[in-house]
Amino acid sequence: MTEKQPNPFLGRWKITEMDVWDQEYVDLVAPGFIKFAKDNLGEFRFGTVRGFLDCRIEAYGDENRIEFSWDGENDSDPGHGRGWAAIRGGQLFGHLYIHMCDDSWFKAEKK
Repeated sequence: MTEKQPNPFLGRWKITEMDVWDQEYVDLVAPGFIKFAKDNLGEFRFGTVRGFLDCRIEAYGDENRIEFSWDGENDSDPGHGRGWAAIRGGQLFGHLYIHMCDDSWFKAEKK
């Protein structure tokens, strides 16, 4: 029997860069973040976008990445979409998609 590896994605990550939105917008309402919890759930917030995550870790090429769908708000309207993230060099890199709207890559640091 093999021991289960700890989940390296768990915890809160501060969003430090996005290609579509500048840092002022990312931190508009509160500091932008993405958080992964033990129960395959999580949440994110940047600017006026907020989402609650349903996550799964998947092998992708030579790395593991966390893939997620989300449901929440985009400005004051309902919003949903999908995304993924991978850890490279101790930082989180990923891509977030807003259904029928914008999408952006992001970089985050563990906090």
